Amino acid sequence: MKGLLVDSNVILDIFLDDPKWVDWSVSVLADASCNSTLYINQIIYAEVSIGFQRIEELESALNAGGFQILEIPKEALFLAGKAYLNYRRRRGTKKSPLPDFYVGAQAAVLGLDLITRDEGKYRTYFPTVKIICPE
Repeated sequence: MKGLLVDSNVILDIFLDDPKWVDWSVSVLADASCNSTLYINQIIYAEVSIGFQRIEELESALNAGGFQILEIPKEALFLAGKAYLNYRRRRGTKKSPLPDFYVGAQAAVLGLDLITRDEGKYRTYFPTVKIICPE
């Protein structure tokens, strides 16, 4: 599958006009959208929704940004559970799977590159995923 999965932090940088990150996020998404489809999943959709009062506003913003929603396949859900188990064995403190595990697993299973500013867990638990992040 060709395309890029875009983490919520990058989208929120733009939607909320983050003074530190908006320029980087706009630039990387503009470059990426020239050659690839930009995808989000249900988890990212929910996280991005915090910046909006109405679903219609969110839908309009996502459509204007060219984002397409991909369902999370069962294989990715399974991998997310295994990565979370590995995280807990390494003494991770969260008691339920973190959204990053679903996002990383989906990118790994579907062979998508991932645009994010939060690379730590992705690099550790999904080493096959190509991460596009700030230097």
